[in-house]
Amino acid sequence: MGQKINPISFRLGINQTWRSRWYADKRNFGDRLVADQKIRNYIHKNYNFAGIPRIDIERTSGEARVTLHCARPGVVIGRKGQEVDRLRSELEELAGGSIHIDIKEVPRPELNATLVSQAMSEQLQKRASFRRAIKKAADTTMQMGAMGIKIELSGRLGGAEMRRSERVVLGMIPLHTLDADIDYGFTTCVTKSGTIGVKVWIYNGPKPHRSKKNKEVDAAGGTD
Repeated sequence: MGQKINPISFRLGINQTWRSRWYADKRNFGDRLVADQKIRNYIHKNYNFAGIPRIDIERTSGEARVTLHCARPGVVIGRKGQEVDRLRSELEELAGGSIHIDIKEVPRPELNATLVSQAMSEQLQKRASFRRAIKKAADTTMQMGAMGIKIELSGRLGGAEMRRSERVVLGMIPLHTLDADIDYGFTTCVTKSGTIGVKVWIYNGPKPHRSKKNKEVDAAGGTD
């Protein structure tokens, strides 16, 4: 029996952080959890064209801070910040509370697994060849400096009657190494013949353990 786990959740507390960071008691936990899900669903539904692979939510007493990691931040900000102001007001009405929005640009979208999977999904929806799309995405990511990439497509590829899977692996993907900086993304591509799952793993090299990093900072501070 296959035993699989999300590479990001597998490394939480080691070299990955939680996407929602707040504390609540039993009475308020459910309401805040539902509010977070509403915020994420609304942004992904209405701003999918902006290339938003990650949404971080931090809560303090009375205010929520939403950080959007965008490949095209100018689309979300809008002219003179009008679009982000409209987004803030809509999220405050949806979630019921004060919300502050931060926007961070994704420096290299080719090294972000979610953005790579979304780009491939758009190509498949335009009826592009799945073999050409998967090979081009893998080659582009490796040329941008990744140490390894794995892409897996599953579904009625090319409109075939029987479902099957296609996989491409370049470089190395050390999934069992906790210090490895592995980004994972999944996108569901809806086509006329059915849905196709697009999974992407990208290995960006070793990433130091958080405890090791703190020890190095303490050692550096002690020598001054």
